[in-house]
Amino acid sequence: MREIIIRARQEPEELKLLKCLSPRKDLSEKELNTLRNLERGFEGELLFDNWVEDLSNGWIILNDILLEYNQTEFQIDSLFISSELIYLFEVKYFDGDFYIDGDGFYTQSGKEINNPLLQLERSESLFRRLLQDFGIKTPIKSFVCFVHPEFHLYEAPRNHPIIFPTQLPRFVKKLQMNPPTIQKASLRLAEKIVAAHINESRHKRVYEYQFEELKKGVRCYNCVSFMDDYSPEYLICNKCGIKEKAVTAILRNVEEFIFLFPKKRIFTNTIYEWCNGIRSKKTIRRILMLKYTPVGISKDSYFVKVASSDH
Repeated sequence: MREIIIRARQEPEELKLLKCLSPRKDLSEKELNTLRNLERGFEGELLFDNWVEDLSNGWIILNDILLEYNQTEFQIDSLFISSELIYLFEVKYFDGDFYIDGDGFYTQSGKEINNPLLQLERSESLFRRLLQDFGIKTPIKSFVCFVHPEFHLYEAPRNHPIIFPTQLPRFVKKLQMNPPTIQKASLRLAEKIVAAHINESRHKRVYEYQFEELKKGVRCYNCVSFMDDYSPEYLICNKCGIKEKAVTAILRNVEEFIFLFPKKRIFTNTIYEWCNGIRSKKTIRRILMLKYTPVGISKDSYFVKVASSDH
């Protein structure tokens, strides 16, 4: 039996937004740092997922859960649920040398950073109280999981809830050797947790940008560069050499437009400008017709998403 992934890992909305904006406008140094940190964090979570993807013993897995207890939000990177035990993981992709001094967590140069152990303790405490409200008394084991192969922590006490990169394979093997039995109660708990998940944090950062200020063009799906005309059927990225069907690339670019400007209407002229005229307005309209429904018949007609998800 494979593990049951009820909530799969998804790219954070803030990361997706900054990746869309970065080739289209000059980000501030603070925004660039946020982008780099989010990219590294997501890379670490994907690496963690890769380690545990062969966990074939019936664990129920929930990823990227944002919860709230007593008006306090807390994030959980991964939960492994069984009827006997719940594992809570805080995943970190730190690389380099670090050390602990009291409650402080420091880089080798002495710079103090947020202590992931205190973060884990806070999340576990809030999660435990939430489970109590659900009437659940299942024991919880929590770990900070450092997944970067070049991470090293000096002076780490042996009793700290830490999984180091070299320990992760053994930890997964241990879970495989002690398979849980999936019970309906565990599935119901997982569904309750997913139902309690918050889609949008009250504390999310807000980024200001306008359509007029953003650089126009069709972004390459493989890198941050813009694509150029290659043939009637294809576009090409001159930076990485990727070729993509023009229809596919333009539709993807329309989805990016909708993501960045969810309140704007999808006009043929707007998408023509958004794609920087890489195809004629007639072609843009024909491509929009493939996936979107026209509203109105005049030159002021616009498009909306088709309700069906078959396309």
